[in-house]
Amino acid sequence: MTFALGARRGLAACSSERGVFAVLALDHRQNLRRELRPDDPASVTYDEMVAFKRAVVRALAPVATGTLLDPEIGAAQCIADGSMPARAGLLVAIEATGYLGPSTARISRVLDGWSVEKAKRIGASAVKLLVYYHPEAANAAEQERLVAEVDAACRAADLPLFVEPLSYSLVDGAKLTGEERRRVVVETARRLTPIGGDVLKAEFPYDASVTDRGRWHEACAELDAASTLPWVLLSGGVDDATFEAQVETACRAGASGVLVGRSVWGEAARMEAAERDRFLATTGRERLRRLVELVDAVGRPWHERSTRITSAPPPGEGWYREY
Repeated sequence: MTFALGARRGLAACSSERGVFAVLALDHRQNLRRELRPDDPASVTYDEMVAFKRAVVRALAPVATGTLLDPEIGAAQCIADGSMPARAGLLVAIEATGYLGPSTARISRVLDGWSVEKAKRIGASAVKLLVYYHPEAANAAEQERLVAEVDAACRAADLPLFVEPLSYSLVDGAKLTGEERRRVVVETARRLTPIGGDVLKAEFPYDASVTDRGRWHEACAELDAASTLPWVLLSGGVDDATFEAQVETACRAGASGVLVGRSVWGEAARMEAAERDRFLATTGRERLRRLVELVDAVGRPWHERSTRITSAPPPGEGWYREY
């Protein structure tokens, strides 16, 4: 019998008292090398990446409603040295970084040697799966099966799952822009959210070339209608002012908050340690605090929309025998 007690508690741990998300995203791996040393990413060491993640988590995790880390250079390291606050919600990525196959049929996979069960064992409140997806790609069905498989593992472990689809063009070397990006992002939500997951981590439906706020709102309302799950907005590396505007638009259209990374801490990656720490303690914290306040004011609580968890039967006498 499924009471979804762990999933309910996991989402509550990662959200505010009102039930919205302002999660610090720091699960970057190869991308972090490029952030730390754009001219020579291959020279960035494991220790440098761990040190940066510890610094960001120490400064910003106490402000966020939860923190998203990776299993390779983030989660275990920040738990072990106390950087990760003990009472904070912890999301852990499940996927291997990057993709296999051609750029027009990208293959995602679970990190070799890692699993939902291991994420639970280290104390994760939730699991995140990034899946490259285009509804018309030749391997769309295989990517959908991956979502279903990870969802089944999360249900068995009673952990909530955040599904993060990343769109791409079916034209090699091209980028999705304008109305085509909107169509793919919305259709992706329509296809994937009935398959699995508890929260959709969605891209903003337009790229930075579209600045019309009216079109923004229409696209976010369309995304809201397409998703069967509560959804949050990912930052995608846009500047903090643009992201705040996108967040307000998304939340007024029905989003339940944000998972935000480089828009908050991006500049710190190219600073020396002392300057980095000052930036994170001042500018970084203030950016994140504004987002926390914004989503708490206008975001839609996840429990107003999460039918799987909120419709789960309440435990009665002897419930633990069947759990």
